[in-house]
Amino acid sequence: MPLITLSIGSNIDPHVNVRTALSALEVEFPGLRCSSVYESEAVGFEGNNFLNLVVSAETEKPLPQLLDYLKSLENSCGRDRQSPKFSGRTLDVDILTYGKSGGAEAGLELPRPEITRNAYVLKPLAELVPDEVHPPSGKTYAELWSEYDESRQRLWPIEFDWQPRIRP
Repeated sequence: MPLITLSIGSNIDPHVNVRTALSALEVEFPGLRCSSVYESEAVGFEGNNFLNLVVSAETEKPLPQLLDYLKSLENSCGRDRQSPKFSGRTLDVDILTYGKSGGAEAGLELPRPEITRNAYVLKPLAELVPDEVHPPSGKTYAELWSEYDESRQRLWPIEFDWQPRIRP
């Protein structure tokens, strides 16, 4: 089964929407692993701060089916798909990596180009899967984060009270 990594972000009712997303993802993907949750300033527009994290799990879902599931999850949290690209979000869940897939697949560029551009993606990804290799660069996510100019985007870890459900 491929290992997937997903970025999760929200700046509209972010505590509620991130908890909702994590609970749904945990049911869909047993063994879900989560990075710390970070708060960051909006990038590309003036708006409320975002909460961001990265999760990983294994899946049997083919990429198109995974995309459909994630869009449905975003929609269930009130995602407005008519709003401008750079605007507030109730929930944004992006596939960062899907196994060893690289290049254009199912309408996505994998791994996602924003991995190396945005601190709110790269830092939690490097925390969660530090030794995984970013295929285009040949570097691990930990190496990429160590080289990242942290002055480009501000983010900071926050306390977040979601807990995975207890398994028997």
